[in-house]
Amino acid sequence: MIVIQNNSDYSFTDVRAIAQEVWPKTYGSILSQAQLDYMMDMMYSIEALQRQANEKQHQFIVAKENDISVGFASYEFDCNRTKKTKIHKIYVLSTQQGKGTGKILLDFIADEAKRQHNTAIFLNVNKYNSAQHFYMKLGFDIIEEEVIDIGSGYVMDDFVMEKEI
Repeated sequence: MIVIQNNSDYSFTDVRAIAQEVWPKTYGSILSQAQLDYMMDMMYSIEALQRQANEKQHQFIVAKENDISVGFASYEFDCNRTKKTKIHKIYVLSTQQGKGTGKILLDFIADEAKRQHNTAIFLNVNKYNSAQHFYMKLGFDIIEEEVIDIGSGYVMDDFVMEKEI
């Protein structure tokens, strides 16, 4: 059984371990190794994760099965004062994919967003990431395309996907 818990590890040990396992498999054929390394450091260094949690008020949750972390997500209520919750990160170990863990994480976030009187959940997904099909199956729609300059000559080329709750 999957249990969702708030992340209580200030060093984000499990979050970082899951990202290090999933990112190369997810983005290895989409991004150069240099961009992959740059983005991992930019988004998953201990300092970056602490800044996201403390300064940006991102909520981090971990999915556990038999006390082992198998996935995580981070999200922000009322992003940009839109009454919509932005899912900044959602990743599940490759051995756990297809077992419903991602849906459990998304459902948890949607329920929390409703409690905050938000009207939708949304996220960015790389245009070449097959996860977009997973999100569509769960009721998300592509609402726009977005190219985000992340520095050092790199961009994120994404779809913005949204689901009303």
